[in-house]
Amino acid sequence: MYGWQMMERAVAQRVIGIVRTPDLESAVAATTTLINAGLQSVEITLTNPAALQAISEIRRRFPDAVVGVGSVLDSDSAVAAIRAGAQYLVSPTVSPATIAAANRYGIPAVIGTNTPTEMLAALEAGASAVKLFPASSSSPKWVSDVRAALPQLPIIPTGGVTPETAADWIAAGAVAVGLGSALTRGTPEESASRVADLLRTLAAF
Repeated sequence: MYGWQMMERAVAQRVIGIVRTPDLESAVAATTTLINAGLQSVEITLTNPAALQAISEIRRRFPDAVVGVGSVLDSDSAVAAIRAGAQYLVSPTVSPATIAAANRYGIPAVIGTNTPTEMLAALEAGASAVKLFPASSSSPKWVSDVRAALPQLPIIPTGGVTPETAADWIAAGAVAVGLGSALTRGTPEESASRVADLLRTLAAF
C-alpha cells in the first residue's frame, strides 16, 4: 500500500486516538479499548519505553487497524518503529530525519508544526500531513484562516482537542484531529463510550 493510501486510511474517521501510557500492559489495554469501540486509527507514543512491543502486539491482534507511532524524533527511532509494524510516523516537531525515513520506507509522516511557514516547509520536505501542535495555543478559526491562503495543507490539530471541540476543528478544515487523554481517561467503559459518541458526531463530515 502506498503512503498516501495509508494516510487516507489513518484519517478516514477524522480522528486519531493517541495512547500515551507508561508500559506495555497499559498501552495494549488502552489501544484495545479504543479499537474495540470502533476507532480504526491509533498512535502509540515512544514516550512509553515498551511502545514498539505494544505496536507489534496490536498489529498482531488487530490486523485491520491502522497503527502509528508518535513522538518520533530521529531516523533511528523511525526505522525501529517501522520494523515493529508502525504504519505511519508522527513527530511533535519539524523533523527532516523522520520525514526522510518515512519516505524511504513508503509510509506517511505527520509532522508537528505551529506556524504556516513550518507547515509549508514540512509539506515541501515530504510530510504527508502536518500536526498543529499544541492545538491548545490556537483555534479552529486559525485553521480556517490558514487554509484560506494554503488550502493544500492537510492539518491535524493535536494537544488540547476534546470530544466536545473536535467537530469545530473539522468544520474549520482540519482533515482529522488527534485526541489522547480526552479519550483514554477513566474506565474502559467510559473511554469506549466517548469514542462511540465522537465517531457518531464526526460521521457527519
